[in-house]
Amino acid sequence: MRIKIIISTIKNIYIDMYTLSNRLKLASFVFMAVGLIGLIIGFATRPGSIEDVKEMMASHGHDTHAVQTHNDASQHDASQHEDAHSGDAHYEHVLHQLQNKPWAALYVAAFFFFMIALGVLAFYAIQIAAQSGWSPVLFRVMEAITAYLVPGGIILLVILGLSGFHVNHLFVWADPEVVAHDALLQGKASWLNGGWFIVRAIIFLGGWIAYRHFAVKYSRKQDEEPTGNVWYKKSFKISAAFLVFFIYTESMMSWDWIMSFDPHWFSTLFGWYVFAGLFVSGITTIALVTIYLKSKGFLEFVNNSHIHDLAKFMFAISIFWTYLWFSQFMLIWYSNIPEEVTYFITRIEDYQLPFFGMIAMNFIFPLLILMNSDFKRLNWFVVMAGVVILCGHYIDVFNMIMPATVGQSWFIGVSEISAVLLFLGLFLFTVFTALTKAPLLAKGNPFIEESKHFHY
Repeated sequence: MRIKIIISTIKNIYIDMYTLSNRLKLASFVFMAVGLIGLIIGFATRPGSIEDVKEMMASHGHDTHAVQTHNDASQHDASQHEDAHSGDAHYEHVLHQLQNKPWAALYVAAFFFFMIALGVLAFYAIQIAAQSGWSPVLFRVMEAITAYLVPGGIILLVILGLSGFHVNHLFVWADPEVVAHDALLQGKASWLNGGWFIVRAIIFLGGWIAYRHFAVKYSRKQDEEPTGNVWYKKSFKISAAFLVFFIYTESMMSWDWIMSFDPHWFSTLFGWYVFAGLFVSGITTIALVTIYLKSKGFLEFVNNSHIHDLAKFMFAISIFWTYLWFSQFMLIWYSNIPEEVTYFITRIEDYQLPFFGMIAMNFIFPLLILMNSDFKRLNWFVVMAGVVILCGHYIDVFNMIMPATVGQSWFIGVSEISAVLLFLGLFLFTVFTALTKAPLLAKGNPFIEESKHFHY
């Protein structure tokens, strides 16, 4: 009898404990290794001079014919000198774009995977603050995904620091020579400067990571004392406070980390637009990780109704994202103010495929696939829609960053693919390692029984 009690106790303690498989661990390391090697190659093969740019353009069929024709049209020595100088300025501009390319690819991937974890953190806080009864069975998955905030945030902070202090040319406002000849950037210098830029980033990251630390800590404490709700009440209070902090810092983050790539352009909807992207990406990732764990025999307490609700959120936030995108685009395009509409003209002319492809992947595809309620209960349908949504929002981040940093010199190459592989490997290893740290069921949550028996 005593042996049965001991066995039962051990079983309860280790119920649904996840173990990171060697295959998944190996895949994560392979992704990181291949990605790191590819990025090193991308940085090593950047052009180092104007002559290198001319050779690269000639090898790809972009010879100097246009510049040379322009030069030959002038018959005066002074004009020829000015034209030659103009040609060199063009090549120098292309040089900066190509030198930016691996940096921009690194930044796009770093921000994309970080925003997934941040979106999950916001969703997690909302569930606790709303005292949601359907979602506690998913809390361990959410907590594991948000574990990426620490390594992802540190890497992103390093990239931001290097960029903010003009180690590269990503942020034009960080270049003193550009600012010296730009009255608008001089007017924004009190906000857009390297020191204050990094201080704000530390405040944002520090607040988000601190909330995640205490929320997870209280969740574990609640498991140890399931008879009382002391720790849950603390989680509720800090979640409500965090959401106020988050809504302000997320907007400022979007201005600093993305919109300031185009410092002459601004949109009052931009903070909400970025929020919609990170929110739907985070919810989609929760669904994908949950379905994966269920396919491996875990999370038996998660049923089709939970997946159905996650798919409803994927559908709803995709529509919300589309509403914000169209509102921002329509108002700027219709008003046709030169300093505003240039943002979209650049993307439509130079980034046609990713620009229009993003709209199809983030709106049309989810609308057609997830509108039907029955499809939301089919795991493979949700996975298919989720993969397309995540790819679509990666392209969305790509569209927001690349035109201002790489311009017309963009293409999907070694740097872009390698950066995605590097951060995908780090993301998978961090998330699934975090899943091994606690039982997959937050048994101390006061709403856990309601969540386990949730049906819709």
